[in-house]
Amino acid sequence: MAFSDNLKQLPPVAHLASLQLIDAQGAVVATIENKPGQAGSLAVYAALAERHGRINAAAAQEGLDIYAEHTLDARAHPGKHPNIDRLIDLLASGAELTVALQPQ
Repeated sequence: MAFSDNLKQLPPVAHLASLQLIDAQGAVVATIENKPGQAGSLAVYAALAERHGRINAAAAQEGLDIYAEHTLDARAHPGKHPNIDRLIDLLASGAELTVALQPQ
């Protein structure tokens, strides 16, 4: 399935302003906002956090599957899709991120 089809299967995120990704040392490594260009990634990461409790290797693999054709593009063009690059890195490293949801 294409990313747009996968996105339709995820829970809505209208109630979220953003989410923060936090590393093992407690540092915020990224913020994904509910705005054009990021809302799809917000939905992906929020769904992964709900299903897995954190963004770990299993969540990263699921996220890469959800991103579908964009994952292929991210692998071919590192840096073009930072939210996908992050999942690729987490899968390779085995690191984990916790997620803090920020309501509207």
